Amino acid sequence: MKKIFAAIVLLSLASLVQAKDFKVASPSGELKVTVSVTDSTRYTLEVKGVTVLKDCAIAMELEDGRVLGVGSKIRKDTRGSRTESIYAHLYRQASFEAAYNYIRLSYDGDYILQFRAYNDGVAYRFVTSFADDIEVKNETVEFNFADKYPLIIPMVPKREDRYETSFEATYTETEVGHPSEDLAFLPCVVRVPEVGNVMLMESDVEDYPGMFVKPTSRGLTSEFPPIPTGYHYVTGGAARPTGYGSVIARTKGSRSYPWRIAAYAPEDKDLPTNNMVYQTASPSKLDDVSWIEPGHSTWDWWNASLLWGVGFKSGINTETYKYHIDFAEKFGIEYVIVDDGWYKNFDPLQQADGIDIKEICGYAQESNVKVILWMAYTPFLANAEQICDYYSRLGVAGFKIDFFDGQYQPIVSQIYEIAEITSRYRLIVDLHGTKPTGLNRTYPNVVNFEGVFGLENCKWSTIDVDMPRNQVSLPYMRMAAAPIDFTQGAMRNGSRGEYAMNFNYPMSQGTRACQIAMYIVYDSPLVMFCDSPSAYLEDPQTVEFIMSIPPVFDSTEILDGRIGEFIVTKREKAGKYYIGAMTNWDERDIQLNLDFLPKGEWTVSIYHDGVNADIIGKDHIIETLEVSDGASLGVHLAPGGGFAMIIEKKQ
Repeated sequence: MKKIFAAIVLLSLASLVQAKDFKVASPSGELKVTVSVTDSTRYTLEVKGVTVLKDCAIAMELEDGRVLGVGSKIRKDTRGSRTESIYAHLYRQASFEAAYNYIRLSYDGDYILQFRAYNDGVAYRFVTSFADDIEVKNETVEFNFADKYPLIIPMVPKREDRYETSFEATYTETEVGHPSEDLAFLPCVVRVPEVGNVMLMESDVEDYPGMFVKPTSRGLTSEFPPIPTGYHYVTGGAARPTGYGSVIARTKGSRSYPWRIAAYAPEDKDLPTNNMVYQTASPSKLDDVSWIEPGHSTWDWWNASLLWGVGFKSGINTETYKYHIDFAEKFGIEYVIVDDGWYKNFDPLQQADGIDIKEICGYAQESNVKVILWMAYTPFLANAEQICDYYSRLGVAGFKIDFFDGQYQPIVSQIYEIAEITSRYRLIVDLHGTKPTGLNRTYPNVVNFEGVFGLENCKWSTIDVDMPRNQVSLPYMRMAAAPIDFTQGAMRNGSRGEYAMNFNYPMSQGTRACQIAMYIVYDSPLVMFCDSPSAYLEDPQTVEFIMSIPPVFDSTEILDGRIGEFIVTKREKAGKYYIGAMTNWDERDIQLNLDFLPKGEWTVSIYHDGVNADIIGKDHIIETLEVSDGASLGVHLAPGGGFAMIIEKKQ
């Protein structure tokens, strides 16, 4: 009998291993993946019984002729479940639970395909166990949709080099099924009317190129930038490829690869709080993160270093930054950024004439303010250890590092190198010109990212660029991947008829109240005061209101909204509640039900559009109300407007 039973077990196992289809579902059962393995590997995704992604090929082609996922049999499949308790430093949630079911398909040839199914999305990646280093010629990533669904996507602005981009683009609304050779980048959103939204992303992109996508007749397919064959240097010290080779990566033979993600959000309001990128990124490599502090910062570049009512010529000089430090000390602003122009000869160890960083740092320390220095990534990496050592000893808190403008493998590796080196010197980093893929979890000292069509674009954009629509698209799209350095806080605010482009004395599109709402709506652990201290000193109540909003929160919930139209965000921090709302050029009325408040009496401070904000964008009102739990409040938003609300227990 024992022999018969053993034979049955062996036959069952053999049948399982040779099975064509392998299935895994999310803990809720709403997301179901079927991986089909024949002479190729493909997958299908169902959401609530509706087939959304269909017949999506998975493969990785190596330079030596091997193709992972093609022509190999499955030796073993392993299944299971796991729940992670994730402490998320400077994230939109202080902590959260991440539960998933998984399947691991072990192929002949020493490699594995992993699939995870969470309630908020599915992800897959290859894992290899080769003895020798390898060269990757290409990877096939397909997102083939079952129908011609609406698609919201950031297209790469066309340049001579198709892979060169700072990942700043507004969002194009189109539909699946229009083939093009034009590139786009992630995240992008596909609307599936029957079930909600699918957001395409990637995570844990280390020692590998980042992924572009391009439209096909069925959806989107991947394109990866090959390794450059050489570089030339342009103004500011940025490196640009002179040509590309035949492989996309040279890497270790034993490693895991980036996660390919199809995140799920039943409603638009679920997109900004989707955790798929963060929860699939590699955990923190830093044992101690207590020194990594969020904060507000003054910023000189957007306002062209202009000051008025002072007794010296403002500009990139010691006097101007001392004035910034005095302003920061007055209002409790934690940081001051010294932006482009403070060093010369492309060498951050050679200060420009008229500026003394050592004196500025000493002055800042006396004022309990911390200094952040801007620099391009190429001169930084040319002498990174000495730069970090020297400026950390001066008391500099970190660096804003710029001009990456690409995602080929060497530049991705350099970004990780920057994160690691700066972490050893306890320096924070704000990265510009790159796309976030979970690095802020792996190296929490990387506190913020640009890679966003931010406020700086108002310095050179006409009214034809619809910033209010962009501003209420970003939380649903780009912000789902990581915090955004949008650089809000403009004090010259243009209504639709009032806005005008001005590089040195720029305006925002929309109202001042909308700018203040961004301090709540946008994830931004290092958040800017983008305008001149002189402008803020003309309206100190606005500065005080901004400083009453913390840069990070314990929890986040989107109460209402729709991509490109409006958003209402609720945050909580230490028993206080913060609500921010923003709209596109359509004015609207927001009705808030405060039934989330614990029982008792509450004080509500509101910064909202004035009655003339549709004509004069800076018109705003700050008022205080007293309410009980369960109360309802109505607030009017002007075109391009918003409001910021702080709710605390009545004293």
